[in-house]
Amino acid sequence: MLGELFLRFRRIKIYALVGESGTGKSFRAKLVAQKYRIDFIIDDGLLIRDDRIVAGHSAKEEKTFLAAVKVALFDDKRQRDEVARKLQGEKSKRILILGTSEKMVNKIAVRLQLPPPSTIIKIEDIASQADIETAIRTRRIEGKHVIPVPSVEVRRNYPNIFYKAIRIFKRIPAPPGIATHRVHEKSVVRPEYSKRSRVNISEATLRYMVINCVDEYNQDIRIKKIGVKDDPMGYRLIITIDVAYGIQLGGNMHELQQYIIDHIERYTGILIEEVNIIIDKIIQA
Repeated sequence: MLGELFLRFRRIKIYALVGESGTGKSFRAKLVAQKYRIDFIIDDGLLIRDDRIVAGHSAKEEKTFLAAVKVALFDDKRQRDEVARKLQGEKSKRILILGTSEKMVNKIAVRLQLPPPSTIIKIEDIASQADIETAIRTRRIEGKHVIPVPSVEVRRNYPNIFYKAIRIFKRIPAPPGIATHRVHEKSVVRPEYSKRSRVNISEATLRYMVINCVDEYNQDIRIKKIGVKDDPMGYRLIITIDVAYGIQLGGNMHELQQYIIDHIERYTGILIEEVNIIIDKIIQA
């Protein structure tokens, strides 16, 4: 019996991706899996292989945070037995477990009858601080989470929480002159437990904040008109401007969009879904 157990564990290698909630673990799980040739990903109660959910139940479907934690930890015997049986049917495998701490991933491993992780990867090792802060803001302000499988899988299994798909293009090494790439799709969801009451702000106040942001960013940009649209997902801004001759339009306009989003969301707690900038004229400074 012990010999069979040792043989089974020898064929299994467990990896752990650890980081605080909302720091982007699910977003980067697929890249980690490819790097280490990992077969399975265990994330928030789901067992994922390639681009398919093969067992388990998503914690992101739960209506309360406490219920979601229990699902993520495989607290339910029926759920963990389903995942354990699926894994036991594989002779040789590499498994990536996502968790907020080493204690959490070790607990999941024990409950799924797996050996402890032999390789611990911290989110800070694979993501910049800026990327982590952006992920945290997206989680806290927008209540958005990622499931590392294509939208067709999430729509089929969890249509009530599906929000949108994200496509990631990754270049593949190829002979000179041949451009190749691989497309990875992830799904963005909005769990019931993460949905918060909207904070509303008057259009006049929002316009005033936009004017201040643009003035702080570059005083040579003149605002002609600010349009505000409010929809269920957040505020959409349409800003018509004149810019001084010599300003680099592409990069600077993208930076200005992000500057406005970052500052308004940070100081008000509202969600800016979109900022569209229309350049009406190029003028002499």
